[in-house]
Amino acid sequence: MTSSRNVGLIVGDVQRGIIAQFGFARQVLSTLERVIPAARAHDIDVIFLRAGFRANGADINPRNTLFRNLFEMGEAFDAASPSTAIEPCLGPDKGDTVVLKRRTSGFFGTELDLVLRSKDIDDIVICGVATGAVVAATVFAASDLDYRITVLRDACADSDHTVHDLLMDKLFPSRGVQVLDAKEWIDTL
Repeated sequence: MTSSRNVGLIVGDVQRGIIAQFGFARQVLSTLERVIPAARAHDIDVIFLRAGFRANGADINPRNTLFRNLFEMGEAFDAASPSTAIEPCLGPDKGDTVVLKRRTSGFFGTELDLVLRSKDIDDIVICGVATGAVVAATVFAASDLDYRITVLRDACADSDHTVHDLLMDKLFPSRGVQVLDAKEWIDTL
């Protein structure tokens, strides 16, 4: 691990509506309740990603069935709704950054890269829900942007355990991504 001034913790899609509607998402809360304070205690920037769409659906292409289905869930993904706020037990704290995203990746069409580069962060730690969605998409985009990447295995969850395990055991490591349990990562700080 490099010095903490170059490290950022990216926490994806742990927002009220997702936690409430997707049971698998709740399983990471207790782990994140340890990871996030540990990062803050070591002066590691915490960046929350939150997914949300415009209420009028202007950012939903009719050909995109995934996002159309999410949009049709109503408040859970309405960017102006309290349902897209970060789960209160996790934050955000005053020093944290929240980035609104309208697609799966934390980088696509967002200010995440600008925030990271402005803070001189080149080593990122990614966690959140779902592993096969925001985590994977953000990992691949970060790799294309030349970030050093660590994923916290037990601070991520997916509705499909097979997908989660495949990404953690095979795909991420084969692409140079370090995969650690939360305790392993915290112990390195």
